Amino acid sequence: MEVIRLIDANLDRIGEGLRVLEDISRFILDDSELCGQIKTLRHELVKGTPGLQTSLVLARRVGDDVGPHLEIPLDNQREDLQAVVIANARRVQESLRVIEEFAKLPFTPLGVSPTKLEQSRFTIYELEQRLVTRLLRQEKVKGLAGLYAILDISSLQEQDPITAAYEIIQGGVTTLQLRDKQSTRAELLRLAQHLRELCHQNGVVFLINDYVDVALAAQADGVHLGQRDLPVSEVRRLLPLDKVIGCSVTTVSQAQQAQVEGADYIAVGAIYPTKSKKDFKLVGIEGLIDVSKSTSLPVIAIGGANLSNVEEIMKAGATGIAAISAILSAADRKSATQQLIARIEQIRKSIESLSPES
Repeated sequence: MEVIRLIDANLDRIGEGLRVLEDISRFILDDSELCGQIKTLRHELVKGTPGLQTSLVLARRVGDDVGPHLEIPLDNQREDLQAVVIANARRVQESLRVIEEFAKLPFTPLGVSPTKLEQSRFTIYELEQRLVTRLLRQEKVKGLAGLYAILDISSLQEQDPITAAYEIIQGGVTTLQLRDKQSTRAELLRLAQHLRELCHQNGVVFLINDYVDVALAAQADGVHLGQRDLPVSEVRRLLPLDKVIGCSVTTVSQAQQAQVEGADYIAVGAIYPTKSKKDFKLVGIEGLIDVSKSTSLPVIAIGGANLSNVEEIMKAGATGIAAISAILSAADRKSATQQLIARIEQIRKSIESLSPES
């Protein structure tokens, strides 16, 4: 009877912990595959053998259990969602280990082998890592909402990129992408390392355009890919799991493919004619509307954005707006950045106030 009580308590912990992880993957990450995997594992582990559930319930002695009366510090605070995942994954792992040991006894009424329990424990280790890294990426992607600044070296015309980046960051931008088509890889890496430090000191997400190797070497927060670069699926395999991947698209099919392959956000453009890119394809507002409706990923609108047209862009479904000339060509980059951010936020609040959910 004592062993059955022990099994019951640990099966309860497993079910409770897995349900927390399942709900995080379902409601917070919106990841159907991960949610399904955790749900299946939960059902497999807690269902037990026929008749076992009744025995477990009858064996409970809640009032006589000495565990709840032990004087230990209350575990009633979590720093963030990652801490919630780690705490509940640990809860499941420890309970699995207990049941695994008692499943080795000849009289244990469990319908699962110790080997299966061990395999489940290692599965939880892997799921824990996936959940934590997905949450870390999700936190970085939140910085895309609003103004997405692109530090295009060719647009600076020999001006110091570090100074320009500092001015933009002082203006309040939360995401900075480095785009440099003219420097050598060695030169680009040195610049990227300086910018990474500047961005991380100020809580800004730092991305590299095109070059996966430079993003890895500079320890950037992620990389932004074009249609001529490596496929998103391959880059996802190469990069650490907590790194962000963005992808430029011009069509609905490209947007859907990027999402399937594991992109964290997409950039759509050019929305308007732009001098920042010579070979741009004009997508227009209608194209932005179509792409925004076709994907659940954050959508960054790029190409010709400025104070006069950000309202039209935001109302077309953009999550954020990428800016190059509008801030790099300004006499006061800090002020230009602040003005764009304020305008975008004003429009966002106006759109939200008109939403049926508000």
